[in-house]
Amino acid sequence: MNVFLHPSSWLHLDWVLVVVVAWLLIGVLGVFALRRFRMVATILFPAGALVSLLLMVVALSAAFSEVQVAVLPLGLPQLPFHLRLDSLSSFFLLLIGGVSAGVSIFAAGYFRQGEGTPPGLICLEYHVFLASIAMVVLADDAYVFMVAWETMAFSSFFLVMANHRIPEIRQAGYLYVLVAHIGALGILLCFGLLQANTGDYTFANMRSQHLTPFWGSVAFVLAVFGFGAKAGLLPLHAWLPEAHPAAPSPFSALMSAVMLKIALYGILRVAFDLLQTRIWWWGVLLMAVGLATALFGVVFSTIQVEMKRLLAYSSIENIGLICAGLGLSLLFSAYYMPALSALALTASLYHMMSHAFFKSLLFCSTGAVMHATGERSLGKLGGLLRFMPWVAWPTLVGALSCAGLPPFGGFVAEWLLLQSFLFTTGFPSATLDMLVPVMAALIALIAALSGFTMVKYFGVIFLGQPREGKLTAAHDAGAWERLGMLWLALGCVFLGLFPNQMIALIEPVTQSLVHAGMAHTVADHGWLLVPMHVDRASYAPAIFLLGVLACVGLTFVLVRRLYHGRLRRGPAWDCGHPWQTARMQDTAEGFGQPIRQIFEPFFRIERHLPSAFDAKPSYRVTAQDPLWFWLYLPIARLVERISRFVGLLQQGRIAIYLIYSFVTLVVVLLVVQR
Repeated sequence: MNVFLHPSSWLHLDWVLVVVVAWLLIGVLGVFALRRFRMVATILFPAGALVSLLLMVVALSAAFSEVQVAVLPLGLPQLPFHLRLDSLSSFFLLLIGGVSAGVSIFAAGYFRQGEGTPPGLICLEYHVFLASIAMVVLADDAYVFMVAWETMAFSSFFLVMANHRIPEIRQAGYLYVLVAHIGALGILLCFGLLQANTGDYTFANMRSQHLTPFWGSVAFVLAVFGFGAKAGLLPLHAWLPEAHPAAPSPFSALMSAVMLKIALYGILRVAFDLLQTRIWWWGVLLMAVGLATALFGVVFSTIQVEMKRLLAYSSIENIGLICAGLGLSLLFSAYYMPALSALALTASLYHMMSHAFFKSLLFCSTGAVMHATGERSLGKLGGLLRFMPWVAWPTLVGALSCAGLPPFGGFVAEWLLLQSFLFTTGFPSATLDMLVPVMAALIALIAALSGFTMVKYFGVIFLGQPREGKLTAAHDAGAWERLGMLWLALGCVFLGLFPNQMIALIEPVTQSLVHAGMAHTVADHGWLLVPMHVDRASYAPAIFLLGVLACVGLTFVLVRRLYHGRLRRGPAWDCGHPWQTARMQDTAEGFGQPIRQIFEPFFRIERHLPSAFDAKPSYRVTAQDPLWFWLYLPIARLVERISRFVGLLQQGRIAIYLIYSFVTLVVVLLVVQR
């Protein structure tokens, strides 16, 4: 058993456990300061951010260290907690620490007194959520994994229900916890297969088992189903667009940036670590599900008119892209192509880190806009750049990164992913050789639609004129909120400008999972990012940034200094409309109309036509998720009918119940005799 020693000789795993305990203690202190808003906001949440920074430092140090294990005397008598800190765990702990530091700082300034759940209780739920996520990553047996997983699920459920007095939020919370527990059943069954009838549920035992291709495939499908329910993969995505808008913005940020990645961690742990066999169609299945999820998410995000729902569908899109990369890595690994498998896995891990930073930044900025304006509908916003510049500029960084534009982290992640698909050659199957490049074209389409969505998101909110008179009184973010968003924006910039350093950090993960890496290849070219060969593809982020700055500076000099000669101000021509108003600006609905028409088969369209006798005629079009009506509602009706039938059985007398028991006993005896 691992024993705590003098601090100078402590292992990295010990320090991670210190972080977990510190988060739990901060949460307990929140209970003692249940309604002391100022203490919770200005002391406890910043303390949680400092603990997150400590976790980030420990994870950076542990990334290149040896595997560390521990057995803690917790849990049941014969089921202690087995923990393990390896390169994969360190990477996800780094993600958790880096993102939660910025979100916790933002949360210190976000909460307002008298909103929803008491602040001390929110502090407890928030930090228990962080501690449970860290324990999921450290778990080295199915028992502690499921305990931490369920703790994460229930703490996040209470965070979603923070404003539980609103009926729509309660419905979103119930849907979330229902899908989460359906997924948990799949995970439990997966672990049951992986232990191979040995009764030993430690991950070390699962690694030593060699399942037949059939049972290995069943375990893999159960893992994709169970963890996919938490990640929001199609068709188990329905909870995500409901829960993200319902939760307060800092929790939406953590759910999208961290919790969805922990679900992907589960797929990685099972498919690349615990299962010793890899079959080619596993990768094809994961790619197909991932790309279908990504296309579905990005198409629905383009037509949304509510800020947080738009970002929720965008998260579905990005999770789908990451799963497509993981599937391609599995496919390469099944055909013994380690270098290409490492490239696809690196692209997926890079995308996880990048998405964690830019999506948490966008959710935080959305929360700042909602607090300043009281609006969440895009149709009632506009022109906030002049009133909220401290929110607008970090939001622009996040939007550009989400759109996959250089020199930010989102571009590097999507560029590496696209390269991993374009480098595909030499599959034994001609069908795969033809199919994978087609998938690359689909990824390019998804990236273009994502850029379209971010133009809509930023442009409608911050550019143009205010669509409502009250927007002129919007206030900028406070000091804590600015600091949190600045931290997350710096993460987006760092991931865009220093890809080689980030790839070197990912190298131990790819070496342990697919026994190959690309750090040496990129290190040989200095600041030039070269995935495989310099004659095939390369990218220089520093040179690109210098080029952008040079173009901006040259334009400023030519236009402001040489062309104008002096600064002149005058009314804009406005294309012949000098009396232009905010009503003449493009709306969120108008922005998404072309996409809605092109991809109309994706949607369930309902048109509300006005009558000739309406005093105030209006025309409204709603695009709904068809899977909700084709899959979820029929299942709900079936469950309701079964419940009614069971309810009838519960309305009898004691004599009828005895008859039921007698008939059941007779049937069982007849079956046993046969």
